[in-house]
Amino acid sequence: MSNGIRRLAIEPLTQERFSDFGDVIETENRDYFMINNGSTRRYHRLADTDVDEQQGQAIISIFQAMPLKYPLTIAMLERHPLGSQAFIPLLGQPYLIVVAKKGDTPSLTECRAFISNGRQGVNYHKGVWHHPVLTLTENDQFLVVDRAGDGHNCDEVFFDEHLVSLHLDDIPQ
Repeated sequence: MSNGIRRLAIEPLTQERFSDFGDVIETENRDYFMINNGSTRRYHRLADTDVDEQQGQAIISIFQAMPLKYPLTIAMLERHPLGSQAFIPLLGQPYLIVVAKKGDTPSLTECRAFISNGRQGVNYHKGVWHHPVLTLTENDQFLVVDRAGDGHNCDEVFFDEHLVSLHLDDIPQ
């Protein structure tokens, strides 16, 4: 810890570790069934889209993101109170995830950081606090499934104390 900023451990992303925050979207060790006359594996219902509140609609977008400067001080989190939000990497690049549990006010002292192997997406459950996309490579792309519709669906909280930081040399090998 330096300057009162706690260094956040970065954990490998697994469904077990991430279950308090949402779903890990991946095929490894997941059930499937064959379709299309036996030529295709269907990994069915890896995550549920939760967007119906206030007559919301599911939409699909592509985000193209640039890496931030590391070490990164985490001083804000956001949540989507009316719908889930899924990020599926399109270019196979690892990326970071910072989350905190649902609640009226997130706590940086209880937030967790994960690294995706680049073949894993995440589906944040409705109301889960998270940092905006944290790519590690230039022009990384994500397929995003989230909510459109009436109502306020993005809360942001900015912090000026109990900050945490992410360091790339803490990524597990």
